[in-house]
Amino acid sequence: MSSDLRSEAPGAPADGSRDGLHSELYRDVADFAHDTPGWAHALAEYGTEGGLLVLLALLAAACWRVRRAEPGTLARALLGGVAVAVAYGVSEAVKLVVREERPCRAVAGAPAPIAPCPEPGDWSFPSNHATIAAAAAVAVVLVWRAAAWLVLPLAVLTAFSRVFLGVHYPHDVAAGALLGAAAVLLVTRSAAGPATTVTDRARAGLGRAGPAS
Repeated sequence: MSSDLRSEAPGAPADGSRDGLHSELYRDVADFAHDTPGWAHALAEYGTEGGLLVLLALLAAACWRVRRAEPGTLARALLGGVAVAVAYGVSEAVKLVVREERPCRAVAGAPAPIAPCPEPGDWSFPSNHATIAAAAAVAVVLVWRAAAWLVLPLAVLTAFSRVFLGVHYPHDVAAGALLGAAAVLLVTRSAAGPATTVTDRARAGLGRAGPAS
């Protein structure tokens, strides 16, 4: 890779004091990204947001698909949507506590990011995109296992795109993915009983309120 692609990240320490395994992994992915063709860069930039939209749309489709299933299945589907929102909220809270600088500003000697580096104060750890992607994918799989072949690779690619674009460390997306998956499993299992009861009663109420024959 030519040296003119490399630049000191704004605000990065000149002595490379932030260097370590995470920085090296980030540089490796950034070097790989710059060696790929321009269409791959455009695909990653569009895909990083588009992947989330597709995953959330598939979660909505999964909820619709099981709307007439047994109350426990419908409750899990609805709780999956709630868990995605919970996971996002937790990831935002963790960002404010950890306050990790973006690698596109902190890693010395790394290539310039493909996507614009987020503004200062938009912290890096964990990745919100990876959190939402993993949470949505797991929520879909819990009620629509046949869709796993689509949603799981899509979640991985969406998370990886954040490192590929140069705006996250690898450990940011790994932590985000774990957080998202854990949030869905925790919420759907801990609240399954009450949610099933509420769903069952809501269905019974709607049935009684239906038009008379």
